[in-house]
Amino acid sequence: MEWLKEIFGIEYTDVNQFLVRMGTNLLICVVILVVGFYLAKFATKAIRKVLQKSNTDEGLVTFISSFSSMVMKILVIITAITQLGIEMTSFVALLGAAGLAIGMAFSGTLSNFAGGVMILVLKPFKVGDLILTQGEQGVVKEIQIFNTYLHTGDNKVIILPNGAVANGNITNFTKADVRRVDWTISISYGDDAVKAKQTLLKYAIEDQRILNDPETFVGIMTMANSSVDLIMRAWVKTDDYWPVYFEMNERVYAQFPEEGFSFPFPQMDVHLKKEVNV
Repeated sequence: MEWLKEIFGIEYTDVNQFLVRMGTNLLICVVILVVGFYLAKFATKAIRKVLQKSNTDEGLVTFISSFSSMVMKILVIITAITQLGIEMTSFVALLGAAGLAIGMAFSGTLSNFAGGVMILVLKPFKVGDLILTQGEQGVVKEIQIFNTYLHTGDNKVIILPNGAVANGNITNFTKADVRRVDWTISISYGDDAVKAKQTLLKYAIEDQRILNDPETFVGIMTMANSSVDLIMRAWVKTDDYWPVYFEMNERVYAQFPEEGFSFPFPQMDVHLKKEVNV
């Protein structure tokens, strides 16, 4: 290996020691990454279990878990880089110099992080709530650092950025304990509207899920071209909203004809006049 000394001015033993040292450091670096990521995953699960046992809000559980996982993985990566002999002080200084550019590049990400914090602090919704936001409706399954996960009724997963969610309109269908159910029932002209109102009120009284306070309201909403439209408004517990809504529709459809009412069809009266030639 005399050519190494002649060309580069270094001894073979120095090259050998350097390669051994770098190989050892690289092996240790890989071990740190593998073991560190495993421990980070294990610690994240432990944190999640502790928070769940303490009855912490599920949204806060997912947020803290994902944030803790990210921080621990970053620390593992920094430790592994340090093991390779790279001075982290210089690395941090480089990051500081590029901080403005990085901040501008990740402004959306930082906005989503801030939005996640706002959601957890202000609590416009929580895990398990049915919400409408950003034109999407679904049940909140997770509130992570940067995104909120919704599951739709047909089991699609919608991922929404927290920044847009926190700064946009949010309709929470399950936050209140009670909700009002509205029906529009049409009867034909000539049917007894008073009897129809009394019949609907009787249906409401017989359904134990419909609350007595506030009282159920039934009135004539519109006298349309082909029908008289009645509006019925009743209050129920939030969990009973859809069962009451669908079952009342079924009962009206099945029993209204038996009560002497008919469901109108769109119709038009045409009057023909005979012209008389003089």
